[in-house]
Amino acid sequence: MIKILCVGKIKEPYLFHFIEDYQKRISKYHAISIIEVKDSDSLEKEKELLSKYIGSRDFVIPLVIEGKSMTSEEFSKKIDATFIEHPVITFIIGSSLGLHEDIKKRGNFLLSFSSMTFPHGVFRGILLEQIYRAFKILNHESYHK
Repeated sequence: MIKILCVGKIKEPYLFHFIEDYQKRISKYHAISIIEVKDSDSLEKEKELLSKYIGSRDFVIPLVIEGKSMTSEEFSKKIDATFIEHPVITFIIGSSLGLHEDIKKRGNFLLSFSSMTFPHGVFRGILLEQIYRAFKILNHESYHK
């Protein structure tokens, strides 16, 4: 199972459809769930809301600027290797405030897609596209580069 925990909701219809499309594509390879929690003006409150959805056996990947950068091929290998020992990979996308330090510490692997800042919905779509790309790579299926 892949879980994506997100702080905040998608409001723009075009982003909703983009995200929904990739979620559907991924579901052909693996179970996936997107869980949205309410954004807050407090990292402590966001931590409490996110923590409710993190299982004790989850392999947790907070998405943070200070995390490790990877190529798509490295990312696909990371997903493949992780599923050998963990039933659930949980990606966490924070709010504009970032992520609470306790969430980062709970992470098994800190991942960065860029040093740039992206709009929340756009980044969610980028993450889903890369997860889809990882499954295409792992299954030796063509997918435009």
